[in-house]
Amino acid sequence: MNVTSLSIVALGALALPLTAQESVSYDLQQAAAGRIEYEESCAECHLGTMEGSAEAPQLAGPNFRAYWSGRDAGELLDAALAMPPDAAGSLADETYANVVAYILSQNGFPSGDHPLDLHDAGALSGATGDALSLANVAPRGVMDSGGNRTRGGTETYTAITGFRPVTTDELADPAPGDWLMYRRTLDGQGYSPLDQVDRTNVHELRLAWVWAMEDGVSQPTPLVHDGVMYLTNPMNTIQALDAASGDLLWEYRRAFPEGFQIGFTQLRNIAIYDDKLFVPTKDAWLVALDARTGEVAWETQLADYRQGYTNVAGPLIVRGRVINGIDGCLRFYEESCFITAHDAETGEELWRTFTIARPGEPGDETWGGVPFEMRGGGDAWITGSYDPELDLIYWGTAQPKPWVPASRGMTTDDAALYTNSTLALDPDDGHIVWYRQHVPGESLDLDETFEQVLIDRDDQRLLLTIGKHGILWKLDRTSGAFLGLEETVYQNVFESIDRATGTVRYRQDIRDAGVGDWIFACPSTAGGHNWQATGYSPEANALIVPLNQSCLNISGRPVEMAVGSGGQAADRSWEAMPGTDGKLGKLAAYDVDSMEELWSVEQRAGFLTAALPTGGEVVFAGDVDRHFRAYDVHTGDVLWETRLGTSVQGFPVSYEVDGEQYVAVSTGVGGGSPRYVPRLLSTEIRHPRGGNALYVFKLPSR
Repeated sequence: MNVTSLSIVALGALALPLTAQESVSYDLQQAAAGRIEYEESCAECHLGTMEGSAEAPQLAGPNFRAYWSGRDAGELLDAALAMPPDAAGSLADETYANVVAYILSQNGFPSGDHPLDLHDAGALSGATGDALSLANVAPRGVMDSGGNRTRGGTETYTAITGFRPVTTDELADPAPGDWLMYRRTLDGQGYSPLDQVDRTNVHELRLAWVWAMEDGVSQPTPLVHDGVMYLTNPMNTIQALDAASGDLLWEYRRAFPEGFQIGFTQLRNIAIYDDKLFVPTKDAWLVALDARTGEVAWETQLADYRQGYTNVAGPLIVRGRVINGIDGCLRFYEESCFITAHDAETGEELWRTFTIARPGEPGDETWGGVPFEMRGGGDAWITGSYDPELDLIYWGTAQPKPWVPASRGMTTDDAALYTNSTLALDPDDGHIVWYRQHVPGESLDLDETFEQVLIDRDDQRLLLTIGKHGILWKLDRTSGAFLGLEETVYQNVFESIDRATGTVRYRQDIRDAGVGDWIFACPSTAGGHNWQATGYSPEANALIVPLNQSCLNISGRPVEMAVGSGGQAADRSWEAMPGTDGKLGKLAAYDVDSMEELWSVEQRAGFLTAALPTGGEVVFAGDVDRHFRAYDVHTGDVLWETRLGTSVQGFPVSYEVDGEQYVAVSTGVGGGSPRYVPRLLSTEIRHPRGGNALYVFKLPSR
């Protein structure tokens, strides 16, 4: 296999229709065994209902049957062997065959009198759409593990005494030693002013303590307030730790509905205000915890998780209001995607702003006549920023779905507001004060939803943001007016970019692409830039940006235009980016005034953390190859490095306890394109399949 061009085909790419031939066979005992093995190995991403989640596609339903009926079972089995993304081929051959048999049974493909073999070929035909009952079928050769789940609840080991409530003023100007929100400050800069660790002594950093974390996809941002750390674990386990010693103070575990499953188990951040922590849950609720004990103060439902809604990022606190963006807007439902505000004391919903234009509202005309209930996407899956002086919230939105316009009954000329945009919202009622749609009619799963960084330069109030296209956008955050851009990685998506207005125009073949047409595009769905957040260094006047360098092949699938349908509906493969010599990771600094690149570090391993610049004029970042490094913020020179237990991923922070500065970073596994695309294209880089943990460093005590 060509190691520079690898595919995750999502059980559907490259299969060709067959002429008449014998149908493939499986038996019900095999399908019953496959049900158990599916629950253990596949349902975390594709869900027990087979509806799919995040980047894991639907495996049962009319869209799956329309694609696969009449095609070769051998192709389906080959596609299954490419799973799971981080460990293709790691299951037993019998397991793969059993799981495919179960998938066929749940789509109503008829069973036979002998089991499916991994090397079988034959037509997939006769699907009725009615799932076959396996209730009374004994599985062949598999023991059911029982699927027991940890019960939810709170365990308080040491109550936090002398707790000091966090005020609105403190959120606007936090103590240098605290890290109170996603990017530390409301402006989203991700900068720590602490300077005890600097360019002259960073090489002396030593491990202070380490804490093993729960299994699952893990990309946390630890919060720290007055020497207490609040740590998010997969599946909404929240822990309070002594930030100096790592001792556990209390632990909260979310209790989920029976049978609940989700693909992306991470929660990237939570929020703190007054005496409460605010936790948006995987099953689409918002929970407030007492920051002293972990006990639940209140909870309120945001949406119905059975329609795919979930949370991967945490809220922002604005004037006593908890602002939260929902994720999981893959399917066609009238509820669509939204951002909400809640009273921090009671949880009462104060307003709800939809990120998809509704009938009769401005932007309705940009959906090509598609009915409102068929308008997918617009996920608000990265936490926004806030300017207290302008009293505006800034939030990014994701692309429309399905990913390819032809699959959603639209063209690239249909802008699909308010997807792929920066929204400026009024905190009082949530109305959109202004918006900037960076890439209208997005067509390649390259969303522009990421962090909104607010920087003041002379008399300019700037907003900088960058998405998967790798274009760094500069806006006037008062009005949304375009001020400039910089292309940070190679891109061939646009045939033209107007540098005076920021207007982009797709290549002709992208504009003309129909269902089933393959498009080659750079960058890929990993970015450019993705969730690994930028950091601003005032000492260098530079925005430091973690970047990915890979390219994409994508082909849209047919989609039934019906409520509950939708999804991503595309097949994809990935390749190395031309001109990079296989260097998939890039960390680069850009001058905020000129937008010119000041320095860059390019390497084989992809970067999987946010950038953490500090007052000591160093910037920290980590990668998939287990390295965590400190760089000179002015030059990019490596000043210190260590190698941790598994891939370094998440959002490093710096804080202070008793006069000593600490640097904390997480290791973890799992995730979407930024995680598995570098792994697919750099197979020589290996790491353990587990190892979620938090590592904390400091200088030797003096």
